[in-house]
Formats: sequence, C-alpha cells, structure tokens
Amino acid sequence: MSRLPLPLICLTLAIQPAFAAAQGSAKSAKVDFDRDIRPILSGKCYACHGPDTSKVKAKLRLDQRDIAIKRGAIVPGKAGESELVRRIHSADPEERMPPAASNKTLSAEEKQLLTRWIEQGAPYTLHWAFIKPVRSEVPHVKASTWQKHPIDAFVMARLEQAGIRPSEKADSVTLIRRLSLDLRGLPPSLAEVDAFLADNSDDAYAKLVDRMLASPRYGEKMAQLWLDLARYGDTSGYNQDSTRQMWLWRDGVIKAFNDNQCFDQFTIEQLAGDLLPSATVAQKIASGFNRNTRFNEEDGADPEEFFVRSDIDRTNTLGQVWLGLTLGCVECHDHKYDPISHKEYYQLFAYFSGIKEPKAGFIHDQPLPPILSLPTPEQEKELKRLRVEVAEIERELAKELKRVWAGYDDPYEGNPKEAALHLDRYRESQAAWELKIDGDRDQPVSVRTAVSIAADKRTPDDNRVLREYFLRKIYTGSRDVLGELDNDVAKLDKQIRAIELSVPHAMVSEELETPRPAFVLIRGEFDKKGEKVGRAVPAVLPPLPKGSTNNRLGLAQWLVSRDHPLTARVAVNRLWAQMFGTGIVRTIGDFGSQGDYPSHPELLDWLAVEFMESGWDVKAMLKAIALSNTYRQSSAYRSEKADPDNRLLYRAPRYRLSAEEVRDSALAISGLLSDRIGGPSVMPYQPAGFYLGKFEGWFWQASPDEEQYRRGLYTFWRRSALHPMFAIFDAPTREECAVARPRTNTPLQALVTLNDPTFVEAARVFAQRILLDGPEDLDGRLKLAFRKAVSRPPLDAEMKVLRSRYQAQLKHYEADRAAASKVVNAGAAPRPATLDVAEHAAWTTVASMLLNLDEVIMRE
Repeated sequence: MSRLPLPLICLTLAIQPAFAAAQGSAKSAKVDFDRDIRPILSGKCYACHGPDTSKVKAKLRLDQRDIAIKRGAIVPGKAGESELVRRIHSADPEERMPPAASNKTLSAEEKQLLTRWIEQGAPYTLHWAFIKPVRSEVPHVKASTWQKHPIDAFVMARLEQAGIRPSEKADSVTLIRRLSLDLRGLPPSLAEVDAFLADNSDDAYAKLVDRMLASPRYGEKMAQLWLDLARYGDTSGYNQDSTRQMWLWRDGVIKAFNDNQCFDQFTIEQLAGDLLPSATVAQKIASGFNRNTRFNEEDGADPEEFFVRSDIDRTNTLGQVWLGLTLGCVECHDHKYDPISHKEYYQLFAYFSGIKEPKAGFIHDQPLPPILSLPTPEQEKELKRLRVEVAEIERELAKELKRVWAGYDDPYEGNPKEAALHLDRYRESQAAWELKIDGDRDQPVSVRTAVSIAADKRTPDDNRVLREYFLRKIYTGSRDVLGELDNDVAKLDKQIRAIELSVPHAMVSEELETPRPAFVLIRGEFDKKGEKVGRAVPAVLPPLPKGSTNNRLGLAQWLVSRDHPLTARVAVNRLWAQMFGTGIVRTIGDFGSQGDYPSHPELLDWLAVEFMESGWDVKAMLKAIALSNTYRQSSAYRSEKADPDNRLLYRAPRYRLSAEEVRDSALAISGLLSDRIGGPSVMPYQPAGFYLGKFEGWFWQASPDEEQYRRGLYTFWRRSALHPMFAIFDAPTREECAVARPRTNTPLQALVTLNDPTFVEAARVFAQRILLDGPEDLDGRLKLAFRKAVSRPPLDAEMKVLRSRYQAQLKHYEADRAAASKVVNAGAAPRPATLDVAEHAAWTTVASMLLNLDEVIMRE
C-alpha cells in the first residue's frame, strides 16, 4: 500500500462517490476501533501489513498508528486524503487493496467503516484482551423485574438494544435435567426429579444448584473438560504409542474440583506444584500436567529434537489454556496478528527447558522418569519384608564370596606360555573367560564396560566387577556354592519387581539444576539455533510480580496475578461455555486479533473481576451463572433476524452432549453406570480387531464386571487409536491441547447408539429393570421407561408410538425366539432367567428407541 505519486485531486476524485456516501453517516454512530476496525485490519490486511516484521510489505504496518500515518496510509480526520481509503475503493485491480491474490475482499460495509473511522480521527486502542479488566457498572434496564443477577442486566441491556425480548422460563423438569448435565455430566435420577418437583419453597432451585455442585459427580464433569486442555492420555503417542500411568494425576484433578480448590492455586500446582516450598505429594502429582506431552520411543529418535518438541507443546498449551492466545505460529516467526514476537515465544519456552525428562529413543512400555510412586500399605509391608530377606541373603553371599575370593588364584592371567602348557586349566580361568566375552552384548552392561578396558588400565572397581561376576556366575569351583544363594536373590528380586510394577505411579515435574539452554529457533527447526534467550514474559503483558522467582513457579504466579489481563477472562469464558455451549468469546482459545469479539464485553470483564475477587472460586462462579434468569430460559426455538445465531442469548442454547456423556447417559438411565471414582483406566467394549496391539503384543481386553460400566472419563485413552465410539462423537485424540470440541452430525453416530455393544446392553438391562421393578400394566411401564429416559412424562401421541412399537416387536420375537434370545443376552451383565425372552426382547427394542431419542443425547 505504498503511496503512489498521484495528484491529490485525482485521489479525491477517485474516492469521492464512496466517501460522500460515508460522510453522511460519519457523524452518527461512533466507530469503535477494537470492535469494528481491528477485526477488518487483522482479517484482511495484517498478513502483509501487520506485526510479523518479516512479511511487511511497502514498509507499512497498519497495526501501528504512527507508521500508518507516516506512510500516508492514514491522514486522521481526512479520509479523502488517506491512501488506505483510496486503495480500498480503487476500481483498478492493480491498485485495489486487498490484492486479488490474497483472495480477500472488503464488503461495502467494511469500506464504509474504515472511511468513517479515519474521518473520526483514526483512533487506535490497545486490543481489549491486553487491557486489565475493570468491573463494569451494572447497566439499568427497562425489564428490571427480569433481573435475578447482574448477569441478567448485562444480557438484557444488549437484548433491549436489539429490540429482542428474552424467552420464558424453562419448565422445572428441563431445568433440573439441564443443570445436572451441565454440572455433573449425567441426567438426574427420577428420585431427584420428583424431589425437586415436590419442593415448593422459594429457594428450591438454589438448593438444587448447591446439591449438584456438592455431588462427587461434579468433579468428574470438571475433570473431563480439563483433560482435553491438559492433553491427558494413557499412552505416549507417536508410532509405538506404549502405555503410561497418569491416572493418579487425573484423580488428583477430580479431587481438586470436588474440593473446590481455588483456580489460582490449582493453576500454580498444575504448572509448578513441584517447585512449591515443602511440596506435598498431591502438589508434586499435580505438576504432572507438564508431563502429559507425547514421548517418542522410536529407536533413532533425536533426543534434542524431542526435548524441543515437548517444550514447544508446553508453551503452546500455556497459550491456549491460560492466555487464550494462539502461540503456535510464533514458533516459526513473529505473530502475524498479535504483538508477540518470535523471540518472546522462546523466552516463554525457556520456562519449560528446566523440566527433567528422559531422552527420546527406545524406552518401550516403561515408566518415564521422574515418577512418583504411591504403594498401598499392603504393598509397602510386603516390599519391606522381601527387601529384608534379600539383605540377609546378600550378607551371606558376601561372606561366601569373600571366602571363595581368598582361595582363588589365576596363575595364567597374562601368561600365555604357561597357558599353552595347561590348556584345559586355562579354559576355566578368568583370563580365558574375559577373552571369550569381550564384545559379547549378552553380558551385563557393567561387565561389558569393564572387560573392554585393557587390563593394565582398569580401575580397582573394574577388576572387582569382573572378578565378582566370574566367581558368582562362571567359575565351576564357586558358582555351585554361590549359585543357590544367587538364585534365591533372583527369585526375591522377581517378586519385588512384580510388586513395584503394580504400584501406582505418575510422571511428575522436577527441575534440572542447570536448565537446558534456550535459543530462538530459526523457522522453529530444533537444529537451527539463533540468539540465545533467557526467561521472560511478552512485553505487551505485565511483568512478573515483584519478589517472584523467574522460573515456572514465578510464571504460574504471574498468570494469576490481579494485574494479568487474560487469565481470569479466559477461565470465566470457559465456564460460560460449559453452561451455554458457547463462550462470550466464541473462539475459546483465541482472544487475539483474529479471535471473536466478545458478545458481551462488559459482562466478560464483570465476571473476570468477580472471579478474582471471590478468591478464584469456581463453584461460586458456576452457581452465579446457574441462578441467573439468562441461564433458566426456555430453549424453544424462536427466529430473531437481529440475532440469528442467538449470540445475545434471547433463549437457552440447545446442543448435543459430549462423546463420554452420550455413553454415560445410556449407562445411567439403564442403571448400569458405576459410581466408583478414580483408579486405573478401563477398557469398554469395542469392535473386534479395531486395535491389535501394534508393538506391545497385547490386545484391547474388555474390562470385567463393574469396570465395564465406569464413566467415559475413565476410559483408556490410546492416542493413536482412540476408542471408536468417542472418535465418532468428536472426542479429540489429545495429542495436543484441545480447547473446544466440534459438534458434528453424521449417520455413523446413530449407528453407534443403535448397535454399539454398550448401547445394546444398556437397552437390554434398561428393559429388564422396567419389567422387574415397574408396574404390571403396559402403559404404566411405558410411562416409567419414558420418564427414566428424559425425565418428563410422555405425551399421548408419544404413548401411541411406544405402544405400537412394543406390540409389533413382541409379535416379531414371539415368532422368532432364537433372535429374541440373541438380543436379550447382549453384554456381560446378568440377565434374570425368569423373564420371557420374547417380551424381554420387545422391551429391549423399546428401550433402545428411548435411548436414541433426541432429548436423551441433547442438552435442552
């Protein structure tokens, strides 16, 4: 957009028609740079005229006002003299901006906004997300009686501005079901529904909210959301993808949410729990957040490359989870849209370069240190007993070895002439054995190392290693005496190893005494090092708090300092998305220039300040949202042209449950769902042959008994072969941080809920419970089944369909009892032999139809 040497009169004539049209409205509504202009410049101009200095064309940066003015692109207050205005209105394709090659165009409205903005003085402001949030004044609204909470005032102010009325309050059944799904991830039981409907007190709903937040299921719901952010998996990823233990960390997250740990402390422990003074076991385990990176165990992997890849993953995750910024592109160059430089990225990266971890390479199916083991009291007792026994035998062995050693002499060592005269005896000597094993890779490492050293250059320790191994394992004059003791030790060691392998452990963070050096990596390539950098935070954000150390702990404390503009906003936006399906900022992981402008910016800031002032109280924030009238609206569809996407929240959103919740709901409705919290990950049914073990030599083994019916949160998460039901319902592989899941609609999803073994078994058990525990009459049973599925009673039309379905299926299965038998024996759960197979099969098909209802898999 360099200024062309054309007379000003030509420039004016070129833009006069468009400018004249814009000039009439220039004095009307004030153009807001952050809301109206920055998104246009960021989306259409910054690729060539933005923060990435390596890509700037014509020496023009439109993200910096002084440069834009100096280059003549903007003449404040004089749109007609501004090169930018001339270029965007130019009819000449060679001059028009954006250029055709960019495949970007400006709408007439966008051109008018840019013109009006310049005419109004072209004011620039710092991007809203980088300004410390201030508690906005609660607006006064006409519909003051609708306002239950300040949240409602902010929402109603926007609705009144758009001329839209809010929806009616949702009915009580819808509310309890919505609340239960949003706060616990499970539908309510019929007993809970009936108790809520029977409570006529003024605070019935508030008490319901408190009960939901106090439920142990709440921590599971919150943890499920956090696992996506933390890229939790039960395997290491990459090609071989062997198993790892991290479920102790996952269980710690569940407990932290159930205990309502303050989010600032939760943040500190996740990022730097190991660096806290006198860190507890729980805090050390929490620091395993950093170890959820993938690990490449392939032979030949370059350790340096994967140290870098792990720290890049941690840096990008920090950006998504706490900063709400897309830092991934800054790995290779300055950010194209936000004021984060290439160098600043690697200064953030440097905070993670001190984390201890093994070198990439062949470490297959083994713990990846540093780890923290937590044996049970029984395991501790047995290990202590076995180790005492080993110590006793080792003492006896040492005594015997000393006796044998004293009596052994190798007269042929270094005497080849004498050896030639007594060849048979030489063959039994240590000297002969050393010659024989030199270069033998089957020998222990310590022996191979010592024997490779010339005899006259060995240390006393080298000689001790060789002599001891020879006498204990090789020499016929002593190995029979020592061998029995050696075998006893080997047996005990095997028992100890078996117990140690069964001891729960988790990977944790530990800091190196000297961190790995950090460099600006040219194009992000690990072996192309530029300037060496130290630890520092981006200049656009506040500095580290006074007195904090410049390490991971200081970084975590910086994130939750009251002056930080992003962390609280990003956190409350995620909580809002949990309760409404979409955040106030729709782009949950991008609060930058390319991200979505907040639908209610003043509300977002009010919530952020409220969150911090409450002590970062997550439950209090969720309760405030749940108690608002905004949250309690009906989700019944209404078409509002002024707000087709319902961004102003004139009705409650309606959306499909997550993959885990679709499965959990079916198990809960059927009565199969286990309520056990925590423990090792489990393996639900999956198609035969879907995962064949690859390099580990094991197959997916369906978990037995209660383990089969655990919540989806506890499902074994294999990154390279995600459980197919979860993959079909849009769960992420968690190879990287996932801030939000897509919601797709495909026929495969219906095939899963109709035919997947878990859903068939759930329908069969659901049916038998209705038959065993329900009323005797058909209509009574149908009504009970319907209410169990969706919490509300069925309509007459729905009852008609259910009756017809049952009767048709009963007739079918009475004529084909072999087919009925197959249906009613699906899954491992026991089946009462007293039930008639045809009746049971007919009810199973009715139950399956209910579990596939839109209301079951949707949050209303």
